[in-house]
Amino acid sequence: MPTDVSMLRRGRVYRTRDFSQWSTNPSRLARRLVDEGELMPLARGLFVHPDEGRFGVVPPTDEAIMRAFVGGPFVLTGPEQWNALGLGTSAWFAAQLVYNTKRSGEFTLGGRRFLLRRVSFPRRPSPEWFVIDLFRHAEQAAADRDDLTAALARAVARRRFDADRLTTMATEYGSRDTQARVASALEHAGQAA
Repeated sequence: MPTDVSMLRRGRVYRTRDFSQWSTNPSRLARRLVDEGELMPLARGLFVHPDEGRFGVVPPTDEAIMRAFVGGPFVLTGPEQWNALGLGTSAWFAAQLVYNTKRSGEFTLGGRRFLLRRVSFPRRPSPEWFVIDLFRHAEQAAADRDDLTAALARAVARRRFDADRLTTMATEYGSRDTQARVASALEHAGQAA
């Protein structure tokens, strides 16, 4: 078993199985590193090698936690991304919404709540995809779909979103209602331009 922790990266989240490259008993190694203060448990079988900042321990990012927990492609979505679109929403959730290809359910990891959903999503989501995702979750974001449609028309008229990409994302990931609303917003944006 290694005696130094040079193999660990600060701020990285590890699963117990990750320690099998350094030990034939990864659970024992993880326990020992926790006892020595080199690892902090986030959940059963999930640990972080804490990074130190000016004000103490820096918690791992949501991305780092999901990278270790899901172990496959995922996208973080929800109010933070929707509010940044500038379409008039100001919602907030108690849990981070995560789309992935492996798990569904609500999980508490490192004291934070994550709501995982197995749904299709692009590998590199664009702002236009987040618009479609916002329409999908309008009720949860406390947004009126008619107000969103009007705000989207204004945003497209100001060239904040690519019309072709919006149409593609609506076709691939949106409901019929969302597709109709995007088409309406694009039509109104054409009249306003």
